[in-house]
Amino acid sequence: MNAAHEGSAQRFEVDARGLSCPQPVLETKKALTGRTSGEGTILVDTVTSRENVSRFARSQGWQVTWAESTDGGFRVLLSK
Repeated sequence: MNAAHEGSAQRFEVDARGLSCPQPVLETKKALTGRTSGEGTILVDTVTSRENVSRFARSQGWQVTWAESTDGGFRVLLSK
């Protein structure tokens, strides 16, 4: 669970691997709170978490893409 804010670039990352739902969505919500734009990555390790995080982010107006990670998990990429 690592949400890092990196200056004015508005870049963030959340490591939600190993967390059971709804924790990945709650961690994503925390990372998005107060953000009106930026780019970020949410790391998850199940299809269910990927789908739930994606659905939540889209509901908040974020564009979502994802890719499989080399460790078998997923990188959910958010931008706005």
